[in-house]
Amino acid sequence: MVAAPCGKLGADMTTLAPDPSLKLILGSGSPRRLELLAQIGVTPFAVRPPDIDEDARKAELPRDYVNRIAAEKVAAVVAADDEVVLCADTTVALGRRIMGKPADAAEAAAFLYALSGRRHKVITSVAVKRGPDVWQKDVQSTVAMKPLSDAEVNAYLASDDWRGKAGGYAIQGPAGAFIPWINGSYTGIVGLPLTETAGLLTAAGYPLYGERI
Repeated sequence: MVAAPCGKLGADMTTLAPDPSLKLILGSGSPRRLELLAQIGVTPFAVRPPDIDEDARKAELPRDYVNRIAAEKVAAVVAADDEVVLCADTTVALGRRIMGKPADAAEAAAFLYALSGRRHKVITSVAVKRGPDVWQKDVQSTVAMKPLSDAEVNAYLASDDWRGKAGGYAIQGPAGAFIPWINGSYTGIVGLPLTETAGLLTAAGYPLYGERI
């Protein structure tokens, strides 16, 4: 697993004192991220998905792209002084190629055939904002996909599980049968690396393991 240095953007890492009055805002409409937060006992006070342009820039590298999008997401969420905002973005990278959410079944099929029998990267960037301060970290995992038959691809497309999934698949769904090996963060591949997310929330003063009001 390769992770970017964790800290305030443009500053050294700062850990704030826990504040039990803080409310967590999830800047994502992903049910998977809600489920992952629940695994560490966190229920957001509110869900406020931002509306931003997620198109990649010309020649933008996958890691740069996912970090930029996560930063833009967290900046776009309006929050009160007693609120901490959590946003994340996940992309699948085949070399320098960014594979986002497929527009339709044909593009999902193209992604799956491109990934078939090859290793690729799944990169998730997490950004946490409290007031003017932002903490951000990315986690990069390597995923191997077995060679896929036409029957396997067609059955997966028919399941509709590919919809809204970077790279056209979700490891926690039926496509888990296509993944014989990973190196990195399973929860990061799903969409929210829990170890790093917990660290960022703690750094921002959101009390994960203590009393919350």
